[in-house]
Amino acid sequence: MLGYKNIVLFLLIFALFLGATVEISEGSIPLGILLFVIAVLLISRIKIREAYIIKQSKLPMLVGVLIVACDLGYNILTHSELGTLDIMTFLLGLSLIAQSINKDEIRRMGTFGAYMSATFIVLFLLFFSLFNYLDMDFTHLFDHYFVLLPSVFVINTLGIPVDVIAIETVRIAGAEEMSVIIGGPCSGLYSMFLLIGIMVAYTKIEHIARNRFYPLLIVTIVVAYLANLVRVSILYIAGYYYGKELMYTVHVHLGWVIFVIVVAVLLSVLDKMTR
Repeated sequence: MLGYKNIVLFLLIFALFLGATVEISEGSIPLGILLFVIAVLLISRIKIREAYIIKQSKLPMLVGVLIVACDLGYNILTHSELGTLDIMTFLLGLSLIAQSINKDEIRRMGTFGAYMSATFIVLFLLFFSLFNYLDMDFTHLFDHYFVLLPSVFVINTLGIPVDVIAIETVRIAGAEEMSVIIGGPCSGLYSMFLLIGIMVAYTKIEHIARNRFYPLLIVTIVVAYLANLVRVSILYIAGYYYGKELMYTVHVHLGWVIFVIVVAVLLSVLDKMTR
């Protein structure tokens, strides 16, 4: 059982990783990298039962170095900007390297980080790469039918006029008239992938039975989805009453608060399941 201290660490790690992805994609890249480094350092403070610590091995280090080198080389050769997938790829490589270091705390960090980042990468490649390669327009359809339309319905029910003008765009005529694209980070998929990755890492390390994990995973996805609808609806309200500038500020920071609350509840349940 991990206890209260580890739950607080998980929350801080989740908030920092979520903040890092937001800053790198929409804000300050140096700040995002700083948040990422702090999150990695905090993982080393997680106390995992000794029986579940992965034994030291040199093979993960070789694979980790290769992953980091390939990702860096690709970005340098293509002059690409660092994105969310790059950050998680770096984390996977660094986590594998950490599993080869002769120090328990660092190997614990590598164990958790490898599970979390690998889960995120698999989900990212499935929904954002494979589906696009197969001409399955999943992300735009998800944004339109599962985020934009439901959130517009909720906000119209509250008496605030928001009009759909495109598959991912709404018009808000309040304090100032504006068009807002509800897609990308607003879909909530990145946060959901991160949340699932943290849960997978937690349950793998703690060896929680599958018959307990899968129902909680379904509940997690549903709760995360509803939480994102609440977040998008609040964005509409902020934009309608206070304008674009405040709405953007809320957009950058509100996601941290809502999803950390979700993680707090879910990790508390997971902690009870391990007792």
